[in-house]
Amino acid sequence: MDVPYDLTSYVRVLKMATTPTTEEFLQVSKIAGAGILLVGFIGFIIGGIMLLLTGGF
Repeated sequence: MDVPYDLTSYVRVLKMATTPTTEEFLQVSKIAGAGILLVGFIGFIIGGIMLLLTGGF
């Protein structure tokens, strides 16, 4: 592991990185929120199916 080489590559990436615009941030937030809701909905459906199959109600 060549530490100076690693540090220069990290610095290069940080120099290239920029702060997202408000529009970009909102778009990423919406996509992430939709993904969280989708995973939660799938879990809810699986839980309901398991409840029906095991006769838990």
